[in-house]
Amino acid sequence: MEYIYAALLLHSAKKDISEDALNATIKAAGLTPDPAKAKMVVSALQGANIEEMLKNAAMPVAVAAPAGGSAPAAKKEEPKEEKKSEEEAAAGLGSLFG
Repeated sequence: MEYIYAALLLHSAKKDISEDALNATIKAAGLTPDPAKAKMVVSALQGANIEEMLKNAAMPVAVAAPAGGSAPAAKKEEPKEEKKSEEEAAAGLGSLFG
């Protein structure tokens, strides 16, 4: 991946993407260059139109807002009333007078 980034950096700087340039860029980044990887990247990019590749690269798609303008309001949950049986209610009252 570093070699792709190095190639893009060289391309944006309008420099020739060669094995030596890639190795020098990798070394400048503090990494150990691998001549085999540099050779592979250079041969893969031989004759490639990098500008066209960048234009056609997949871009993340933003999620569109729902039609109608505004998002639906969050549904509020009503607190549920606990239903007690008559016996439970009577037992509770009995403890008051007890």
